[in-house]
Amino acid sequence: RTSAPRLHELESIVEGPRVGLASRFAAALHDGDATELSSVSEEFERMGDLVAAVEALQRQSTFFTTRVSQMVLDGFLRRENGDIGVPEEPAEDGPLTTREREVIQLLAEGKTSKEVAVTLNLSVKTAETHRTNLMRKLGLHSVADLTLYAVRNGIVQVF
Repeated sequence: RTSAPRLHELESIVEGPRVGLASRFAAALHDGDATELSSVSEEFERMGDLVAAVEALQRQSTFFTTRVSQMVLDGFLRRENGDIGVPEEPAEDGPLTTREREVIQLLAEGKTSKEVAVTLNLSVKTAETHRTNLMRKLGLHSVADLTLYAVRNGIVQVF
């Protein structure tokens, strides 16, 4: 016996996405559909991240998604064990400039290129160019790597 049919009925009565997800989850559980269970679980995780992000915004504090938090933790643990995949010093062109530190700090705090541009009084294209140049200079491949670099080098702090 499954609750999926009743949850499906509730979708038309209850507002918001949770009942629909719960209905999908119950059906997938009943059917033994691991792929759908995984998909619904990821959606629940994103929904939880969204709620946490809004709460952080209300508190005027920094928010990292579950995945970014896990990457930061994994990086910290790798560093503690001596296995460092993200450099602690720039790969080329010497230390970071003041502007590069400003850009990496804002990106690591979760700002978009547009928000970086507004904050630093730059065009969006210039902010994106700074981000691209930073990633090339540091030998990094994602904003998550930039965030990890910023944490490891004291540019931002994780509380």
